[in-house]
Amino acid sequence: MDFMAKATAIVGGIMVRMRQASAPRDQAVGAEPAIPGAQAQGIMTLKMPSAKGWEPGQKPKAAPGLKVNAFAEGLEHPRWIEVLPNGDVLVAESLLEAGPPKGLFERAMQATMRRAHAIGVSANRISLWRDGDGDGVAEFREAFLEGQRQPFGMALVDGNFYVGNTDGIVRFPYEEGVTRLTGSGERLVEFKPGGHWTRSLIVSPDRSRIYAGVGSLSNIGDEGMEAEEGRAAIWELDLASGEARIFASGLRNPVGLAWEPVTGKLWTVVNERDGLGDETPPDYLTSVQDGGFYGWPYCYWGQIVDDRVPQDPELVARAITPDYALGGHTASLGLCWMPEGTLPGFPDGMVIGQHGSWNRSTLSGYKLIFVPFRDGRPAGEPRDILWGFLSEDEKFSYGRPVGVTIGPDKTSLLMADDVGNVIWRVTGA
Repeated sequence: MDFMAKATAIVGGIMVRMRQASAPRDQAVGAEPAIPGAQAQGIMTLKMPSAKGWEPGQKPKAAPGLKVNAFAEGLEHPRWIEVLPNGDVLVAESLLEAGPPKGLFERAMQATMRRAHAIGVSANRISLWRDGDGDGVAEFREAFLEGQRQPFGMALVDGNFYVGNTDGIVRFPYEEGVTRLTGSGERLVEFKPGGHWTRSLIVSPDRSRIYAGVGSLSNIGDEGMEAEEGRAAIWELDLASGEARIFASGLRNPVGLAWEPVTGKLWTVVNERDGLGDETPPDYLTSVQDGGFYGWPYCYWGQIVDDRVPQDPELVARAITPDYALGGHTASLGLCWMPEGTLPGFPDGMVIGQHGSWNRSTLSGYKLIFVPFRDGRPAGEPRDILWGFLSEDEKFSYGRPVGVTIGPDKTSLLMADDVGNVIWRVTGA
């Protein structure tokens, strides 16, 4: 048996045992989730469907009263979306570029991720799409910005265009209506690359600050906390002074960011740690407090200690319990606020793109969901908007949801699908 086959066999054996021993019947979802006790996996469960893509005419399933169409096709791993004031739609096309594997399990993981089209050569591009005739399908495409380093988040403020590259925030001058930017831009903030590489951006309501999500290097501080300095955090950049600081910490991988308009609070979705079981701990949606600490890597869901990690009792004591659990390993990445009336039958709430699990014996996520809000807080069970990205036998993925935003017409959603290489558009039927 060769090295790769041996690695796959080892991981497969662990996966089967986990399915038999501890696969929970229900997901840990809501404000008071039932979280199973931790079961350290040793060699972690590794299960990911092979990327298949969509057949001609095939598309996701939409909730009753909704319909879905391809707004843009033929992209190269689209991850994040930004709609400009003139209606142009920008899409960050980027991908994890892995270094040499460290050990048997990481080699097996990289092989699995290549099969799932989750590792490869990154396009490092932001493309511009324009629907000039308003039919819900973009007919114009341009390479808006090239030569970046794994671009992800985007923001436009007062004639400046900001890009969240994996190694920092870069600023470019922008004029309304332009379809291409050139030059190297001005580096404003530096981030450590590697590990969780996405750098989402959002502008404050008063347009004076930009917030950026920066994920951890490792699962649970595996290379020591010095290597994690400045990571597992949401950063704040003051645009007037150019000063940047950590706004909130202990967030293992905060990706999507959104403002809730009733309270004015910042919210994020966070991918929690691996290796403790199918539902332990759940990924989550939470409001973010200035100076708040949310537990990683010492504990989760408040003060539940992860005994694999050297402890810091003082930080554990002040760890904030998240607001709303989203189920274990759903890889909830995309996030946007959706006002009532955007889609028929949906009140105010948050829309979440769930990229889908790998550290579970039965897969989770792989859908676009909605969490209703009332008086500035989650209020009710999540609802599916789009699904059908995964084959029934869990062997193949046709697509994987990532970034989501309100469309230019304010009566649609746009969602990036980085396996199908499509931007899907959801509207009322």
